[in-house]
Amino acid sequence: MSAESAGGGIVSSSGAILGDDGLRRPPWASIDPMLRDYYDREWGMPVRDEQGMFERISLEAFQSGLSWATILRKREAFRVAFDGFEPDLVARYTDRDVARLMADAGIVRNRAKITAAITNARATIDLRAHGGLVDFVWSFQPEDTPYPRCVDEIPTRSPESEALARALRRAGFAFVGPTTMYALMEATGIVDTHLVDSHRRGTSGVWPD
Repeated sequence: MSAESAGGGIVSSSGAILGDDGLRRPPWASIDPMLRDYYDREWGMPVRDEQGMFERISLEAFQSGLSWATILRKREAFRVAFDGFEPDLVARYTDRDVARLMADAGIVRNRAKITAAITNARATIDLRAHGGLVDFVWSFQPEDTPYPRCVDEIPTRSPESEALARALRRAGFAFVGPTTMYALMEATGIVDTHLVDSHRRGTSGVWPD
């Protein structure tokens, strides 16, 4: 049985919403055009470059306690403010840069999160001597991925995200809790938590649909 959502789409028994384009998406990606485009084009696709992974870790940390829509709307401002999330540049930031960032209304002005991004840039550089950030994060890919048949079955953390969080903290990273790291794993294709009836299920090429 299906029902009509508040946004006008048809909700399937899984909780996915059938859009006017005939494609099913989870509720968070079904109404806001920006989130819908992000879901269709980017979320869940593999990230295998250092700069891209550092950006994702940074943005996931800034998202903590906020909505992802808030971060996504500010993403370009974040990229400008943080020199494109180039770790070598961010690692050299000083107190003057922290003050600059705290005065930038285009980003989330949270001192702890700003300093964490700088700390994490330096930790990213240190990891190059041990295989690099990308291989480090991907080494926590589980043997299997969830197959959520409904929204309630989508996990928010896992033993692997807990282990990744612990390992990153040991490597000098900050703001990398297990829930935040699970969100990172979802966003970068390390796990596939698309609903089984979503049109994006299996599109990462990492997991079979």
